[in-house]
Amino acid sequence: MKIILNEDVKNLGEEGDIKDVAKGYARNYLFPRNLAVPSNDFTIAYFESKRAEIETRKDEKRKDAASLKERLEQTAITITMTSGANGKLYGAVTNQTIVDELAKLGFDIERKRIEVPGLTLKNVGKYTIIINLYESSTAEISIEVEARSDKDSKADREAAKQKPVAAAPVAKPVEEAVVEEAETADEAVNEESSETNE
Repeated sequence: MKIILNEDVKNLGEEGDIKDVAKGYARNYLFPRNLAVPSNDFTIAYFESKRAEIETRKDEKRKDAASLKERLEQTAITITMTSGANGKLYGAVTNQTIVDELAKLGFDIERKRIEVPGLTLKNVGKYTIIINLYESSTAEISIEVEARSDKDSKADREAAKQKPVAAAPVAKPVEEAVVEEAETADEAVNEESSETNE
């Protein structure tokens, strides 16, 4: 079934592209979400009238991708994780880890756009990851995974344990509290009796 895309659809095409897709995909996914319209004489004429506007938007996206590519490729990321003596990490660096690191540097990149070699990084070392931008534009970022030895993490845990904790108010034993209440009551009785004697 031939359709025309209303918006950019990942792994399918961009706004204004004519594509041939399965009927079920068009009816159940693309049409209900207003991502595409059926291709016919009317819709083709409509998109031809908007061609200049669509091309302008595509040019803007290309320029944005080019400037983002420059900024990303000047960025180096260092991630410190706990590892064993052989350099094997006790966890893994995933594309979500990289998204979080990029967010700290002010980049808003979708997790799906990041390609990590082997899907995860499980050893200490230097790596190059690929970020898919617009169309076929990609950026390569160098990532260094450093080891935080188990001794360092133990030292951190010991330091956290030794931090002074604010002393909580100590509750009085029940017996002392009862004696104090009794003394207060006796004082009140004595005051009343002295007032009546006057």
